[in-house]
Amino acid sequence: MRFARAAGARLIEVGIVFLGVTFIIYAMVWALPGDPIAALGGDRPLPAAVVAELRRQFHLDDPLLLQYLRYLGGLFTGDLGTTFDGVPVADRMAARWPVTITLAITAWVIEVVLGVLLGLVAGLRKNSWIDRGVLLTTILATSIPIFVVAVGAQLIFGLQLKWLPIAGTTAGWPTAYILPAAVIAIFGLAAIARLMRGSVIDTLQSDFVRTLRAKGVPRRTIVGTHVMRNSVSPVLTFVAIDLGYLLGGAVVVEGVFNLPGIGQLLFTAIRTHEGPTVVGVGTTLILIFLALSLLVDLVNSALDPRIRHV
Repeated sequence: MRFARAAGARLIEVGIVFLGVTFIIYAMVWALPGDPIAALGGDRPLPAAVVAELRRQFHLDDPLLLQYLRYLGGLFTGDLGTTFDGVPVADRMAARWPVTITLAITAWVIEVVLGVLLGLVAGLRKNSWIDRGVLLTTILATSIPIFVVAVGAQLIFGLQLKWLPIAGTTAGWPTAYILPAAVIAIFGLAAIARLMRGSVIDTLQSDFVRTLRAKGVPRRTIVGTHVMRNSVSPVLTFVAIDLGYLLGGAVVVEGVFNLPGIGQLLFTAIRTHEGPTVVGVGTTLILIFLALSLLVDLVNSALDPRIRHV
């Protein structure tokens, strides 16, 4: 019963956040300067009658709140809107999802594996040069903007060393995805490493580990079985939610590496004032992140009853 009430309250919170964030995105997109309909004609202005008909068709002269409510009504039927040239936004996104999902999952695997390993080693060797090196590296990684890291990776590993391609997906997976995935993974990797390090240190100082040592249990068994199992638990919550962040982070990296994914579609839509596409992509990314966040919260609440009272 308590779990059901907690789940219901969390659903309400997610719904409020979704409405608030999507309205802000919708309002910001349609508040951008310039007439998106007039931009369809390029260098040759469209006839006034055509512009008026298109504005009527897309309800651009209606009040903003009415436009948003109409868009929200379409979402509940699975309609993400239609571009100004008559193509459903969902169809345009469908062709791009494989690239973005492949990129995000590749980055997710990189950051989870390396982050857990670095955090484990740093935690086991607290205050050593390895520990300090991991902490310094993670601080530096999170201090540099992602587009700077992306361009730097292209220059070093692509142009100078010529190890990996710097653009496109012609080389296929994993060759074409390793470099951009590594760029996205750096930020999550740093967070996972620091979180894992702190969790390992706390676990090593717990009473049950002292008891195991007193009983003469080998260090390898203590670390591999008990410390890892108890230290990874808080990390799992982060890595599950971080998958949603990776999908959002792919937007910037896809633009730099010219990958034909959701990010490139969003960049093109912003440049051409294609409002329906921008709103549709933003809404989808928000839904994915909120769904992952809700799933993690519900699983944690089911596994740990204490969370239901927080």
